[in-house]
Amino acid sequence: MASLSLPGLEKFEGWYLHSRDYKSPQSFSGKRVVVVGAGNSGVDIAVELSHTAEQVFLSTKRGTWVLHRLADGGYPFDFSYIRRSIQLLRSLVPHNVSNFFLERKLNTRFDHVLYGLQPRHRIFEQHPTVNDDLPNRIISGRVLVKPNIQEFTETSAIFEDGTKEDIDTVVFATGYSFSFPFLEGCVKVVENQIPLYKFMFPPDLEKPTLAFIGFIQPLGAIMPISELQCRWATRVFKGLQHLPPPADMLADVTQTREKMAKRYVRSQRHTIQVDYIPYMDELACQVGVKPNLLALFLTDPKLALEVAFGPCTPYQYRLQGPGRWAGAREAILTQHQRIIKPLQPRAGGHPARSGTMPHIFKVIFSVGLIVATLVYVSLSP
Repeated sequence: MASLSLPGLEKFEGWYLHSRDYKSPQSFSGKRVVVVGAGNSGVDIAVELSHTAEQVFLSTKRGTWVLHRLADGGYPFDFSYIRRSIQLLRSLVPHNVSNFFLERKLNTRFDHVLYGLQPRHRIFEQHPTVNDDLPNRIISGRVLVKPNIQEFTETSAIFEDGTKEDIDTVVFATGYSFSFPFLEGCVKVVENQIPLYKFMFPPDLEKPTLAFIGFIQPLGAIMPISELQCRWATRVFKGLQHLPPPADMLADVTQTREKMAKRYVRSQRHTIQVDYIPYMDELACQVGVKPNLLALFLTDPKLALEVAFGPCTPYQYRLQGPGRWAGAREAILTQHQRIIKPLQPRAGGHPARSGTMPHIFKVIFSVGLIVATLVYVSLSP
C-alpha cells in the first residue's frame, strides 16, 4: 500500500489506518474522522462513516469528478454509455468537446464547484469516482469537503486553507504501491509502472509462461476484460499463438506509457489505465474474436445495429472465432429485456429504451459506416 506520511503524523495521538484495514463503520461511532483521498475507496468510506461518526471530513488534494451509477432513465451507466457508437464519436471529436459535454452533464446533477470537488483537470484526465450518495451527505453536512492536509498536531488536522479541525481518527485512502517480491528478476516495478505487453506479458522472459490477469484499471467492468485476457493467455501457453519479438513488445509498452502520461494527470493511480472497448478489441484481435461489423451489417443487420449501438457486453466476443457460442446472438438481442425484468414494470407500461440515438440516425450512421469501410478497403494496398 502507499506510504502513510504527512507532516506531524508521528505526534498524532489518535488512531490512523489505511483503507485496506477498514472493515466496518461501527468502531467509528461518535468519532470525528478525516478520510484522506477522494477516489472510490475514500468516498465510499466517507459516505458509510457519515451514518455513524460524529463528523466526517473528506480531504482531497486535487478534487474529483463524481459519476452516478445510473444514467438517464435509471439504466446502469455502463449499459447506457459503453457503446461502440459513443466510443466512435469520442474518437472523432476533440477531447475538449468530449470533456465539456460530460462535465456539463455531471454538473447538472450537482455543481462540483459549489460542493468543493471540482478539480483543475478535465473529466477524461483522471479515473472517475463513482458514488450515488456523496452529494446528499455533503448537502446534509454529514461530510465536509476539505483541501489537502498541511500537518497534524496531537489532536487535530490543519488543512492547506488554514482551517483546523479536532479529529480522533484518520483513514488514508491513498492507493497502493505495486510490489512483487516473489517474482524478483521477472518483473521490475519503477514508480508504480511495470513493463507488461498489453498489460499482461513480461516482454523479456525466455518463454511466455507468465501472464498478469486483471492487472488493469479500466473505465468499465474488470471481469469481462479478465476473462478475455485469460482466453488469450491460455492460447499463448498452449502454443496456439505467439507473442511478438521482445523488442516489439517493449516498443509497444513504451508507446502505451507515453499515451497514458499525455492523457492523465500524473499519479501512481494512472499507470494501468485502459479504455474498456478499445482494450477489449485489442485483446479480441489477438484471440481472433473481434466482431466484424461490416460482415454483420451485410448478413445480419438486426444484430449489427445492436452490436454497433447497443451496450458492448461480453457476448460480442463470442460471435465468432475460438470459443464461439451459438447463444451469443440471442443473448445480445435480448439483453435489454433482462435489464428491465427485475424491475417488474406495471402491466401495460412500456419503459423507454436506454438508447442515446434516434433510430433514423442509427440507420444513417450505419450506412455511412458501411460506405466508409468499403472505401477504406478499396483504397488499402
